[in-house]
Amino acid sequence: MKQMYSVERNVQILIGLLKANGIKKIVASPGSTNIPFVLSCQNDGSFEMYSCVDERSAAYMAVGMAAESGEPVVLTCTGATASRNYMSGLTDAYYRRLPIIAVTSTRPLSTIGNHVAQVIDRTTLPNDIAKLSVFAPIGNNANDEWDCQLKINRALAALKKDGGGPVHINLETNSSMDFSVQELKGIHPINYYSFEDQVPEIKADNVAIYIGSHTPFSKEETDTIDSFCEAYNGAVYCDLTSNYQGKYRVQTSLLGGQDQYQSVACSVDLMIYIGEVTGAYEMQCLMPKAKVMWRVSEDGEMRDPSMSLSKLFHMSEIAFFAKYVNLAKAKKGTEFSDSCKKDYNHLYSSIPKDDIPFSNIWIAMNMAPYMPDNSAVHFAILNSLRSWNWFEMPSSVTGFCNVGGFGIDGCISAMIGASLCNPNKLYFAVTGDLAFFYDMNAVGNRHIGRNVRILLVDNGKGMEFRNYTHPASKFPNDKVDAYVSAGGHYGHQSHSLVKHIAEDLGYEYLSASSKEEFLQHKDKFLSPEISEKPIIFEVFTDQDDENLALHIIRNLDKSADKIAINMAKKVITAVGGKDSLDKIKKIIRNR
Repeated sequence: MKQMYSVERNVQILIGLLKANGIKKIVASPGSTNIPFVLSCQNDGSFEMYSCVDERSAAYMAVGMAAESGEPVVLTCTGATASRNYMSGLTDAYYRRLPIIAVTSTRPLSTIGNHVAQVIDRTTLPNDIAKLSVFAPIGNNANDEWDCQLKINRALAALKKDGGGPVHINLETNSSMDFSVQELKGIHPINYYSFEDQVPEIKADNVAIYIGSHTPFSKEETDTIDSFCEAYNGAVYCDLTSNYQGKYRVQTSLLGGQDQYQSVACSVDLMIYIGEVTGAYEMQCLMPKAKVMWRVSEDGEMRDPSMSLSKLFHMSEIAFFAKYVNLAKAKKGTEFSDSCKKDYNHLYSSIPKDDIPFSNIWIAMNMAPYMPDNSAVHFAILNSLRSWNWFEMPSSVTGFCNVGGFGIDGCISAMIGASLCNPNKLYFAVTGDLAFFYDMNAVGNRHIGRNVRILLVDNGKGMEFRNYTHPASKFPNDKVDAYVSAGGHYGHQSHSLVKHIAEDLGYEYLSASSKEEFLQHKDKFLSPEISEKPIIFEVFTDQDDENLALHIIRNLDKSADKIAINMAKKVITAVGGKDSLDKIKKIIRNR
């Protein structure tokens, strides 16, 4: 059999990505642990390879090559102290911004510190020998392989990012001598573009701009995004924390969170991801369905939550969209956005408003559209944000959630901090009981103004873990409530505990245990006028009602596509197992 590439998957990925980026020059030093990489490059035949015994000399040879040719140069060495000798040359390359890739082969990290011969610790580098250092695992499963591809792509992008410079790839190896792989498959390059680069043409029939959590957009930014959508048949996928209010906004959780309905929003040729972390899981499930995924970010960092990123644009969002508006040959219209909105309106009109039980979702349905103009709403993570994300708020209302750290803590504190900046603006917090009591210290802060209003949905536990969509829901209530969902704490839905806390701290306290009681207090809580006191509105709901409401909102309609897909999944899983299911998922994603 013809000898080609090592069976070690990270070696294949590194070689494939080097080739995809047009990187050809390699200076190799002798050793054992780098044999899988070195011989695979030799067998490939498309690299310019040079040998140098002394790694210090090899590094300076690479310095000279990179400076003369303007091309990236790869260094490769074995374990032990070989890599230490790269430091002088890499230091020179760092301060001269020369594109050198130091590939140091290493045994598994578990061997570090265990008196295994020729194993040293390269996990921490001096600050001025590489712009970025990554560890590339061998790849024992799909997640390892994705991790390896992303890290190597990040390293190769860093060669030219922010002026460029050297990078380090710590390549894990088992020193396999098996070179039986005949073809490089499944290589996933992520192309990097700065503002000065020539950008690729958009040929997609439709485009979705996916906005994670985001600060409010300026009018200029909004207008530029709108112009882009008109040029490329675009729609803008949002949740309540996206804060884009342009003409092509689509509130997407309702479309992506259906159990039995396949929306047109699931069929995207190109998805452009901007903003930060999203707490809208139902919206996020649309990401992997896109045929092509791009990321635009001013920080130039590769973020790939969909595991399908293909291009990174290191520039401001307005610069990106303006650039492509100028490149547009003709306007493609707004058919895609219109279709997405039609889907949303169809599903929204299908909500059986009288049948949804008293729950966070029912509360959101009766509050979200009526939030006071120009107010701000801070949501606790998970169930509170999800419940409100099924609905729209007025366009002048901004939404926030602490999705950066994505913990239970801080929702009320963040809202109170924001409220201090503008005493004449109303600030709301929407929170469950666990998140409320977790952050209760902030409720007693002496700086709190009359512009603060807190909606506390008290179901006596962490409702997230009891939703039928959560894996923990298959276990008995008493088992999960004991520790997982932390039921029974904080008075176990006491009707007097929060009332006393609120009134003793100077709040006006409202409460409701039914739809009728809620509607009696709703107008007061949503009054656009600054009240005499800050308000806490505690609403008591039941786990079963919460679950039923979620099931109703996720099953508003059935589509033939979704029914067929669900049936096919069941059949293929039963007959062919997980591998067959993964194949059909890929087919569905590209259909």
